[in-house]
Amino acid sequence: MMKEQRGDGEDMKKVQPQGSFFIGQLKFGPDGLIPAIVQDVHSGEVLMMAYMNQEALELTWETGETWFYSRSRRELWHKGETSGHVQKVRGISFDCDRDTLLITVEQIGAACHDGYRSCFYREIEKSGKIRVVKPRLFDPGKVYGAGAAEAAAEGGAEGRETGEPAGKVAEHFTSGDIISQLYQVILDRREKRPEGSYTTYLFNKGLDKICKKIGEEAAEVIIAAKNRSREELIYEAADFIYHLLVLLAASEVTPEEVAAELGRRLNPRK
Repeated sequence: MMKEQRGDGEDMKKVQPQGSFFIGQLKFGPDGLIPAIVQDVHSGEVLMMAYMNQEALELTWETGETWFYSRSRRELWHKGETSGHVQKVRGISFDCDRDTLLITVEQIGAACHDGYRSCFYREIEKSGKIRVVKPRLFDPGKVYGAGAAEAAAEGGAEGRETGEPAGKVAEHFTSGDIISQLYQVILDRREKRPEGSYTTYLFNKGLDKICKKIGEEAAEVIIAAKNRSREELIYEAADFIYHLLVLLAASEVTPEEVAAELGRRLNPRK
């Protein structure tokens, strides 16, 4: 961590890690952040992109593992602290404008919080359709807990690994439990509207946007089924259910009301 020293009668002062004088040569944005592209040192594969502030970069230099800054939570996060999928830094460089970093790493496990080796696991085909082109290496629900579904739906590659306890993993819950918990998270997003949240974005855009996403996600479910890809179908079905829950929340309908209707159909009165 950042070290501090106290001089005679002086306030505590932060001291940059040895050899990190290069940080002063970089151009951080008005928000104090600089984008960092992370690349596998062996294969050259681009693994992810996130943001660093000066302290995150200093920690990365000092510890030899990547640290980033979450714009949505406004705090530092250590890549792999929860999952164990850390990134061992093997090199740091920057572009000609000095406003973008390239971090070469030895990736332990998967870089993506969705469970893939790289965050860039989707490919856009010539038709414009999106296709998953990489295998999933782990189940995010088992690593990050019940909140992983909402995290994945929000696309929050940044900051899912905060060092906070993951809590009960998904396998300890019934499907109803997970849907109920996810719905509560969505309601919280609806009320608080935290900046940087995809759920907030949907609520701010309104019902028409949410309904449009329902149609898009339904189409993705159909495509996954036609592709006869079990993994892709599970992933797209999760996306569809998430967006359906957002629609229910926007319409003041609860999952319990839907469940009650299904119950009436399961046990119709004679």
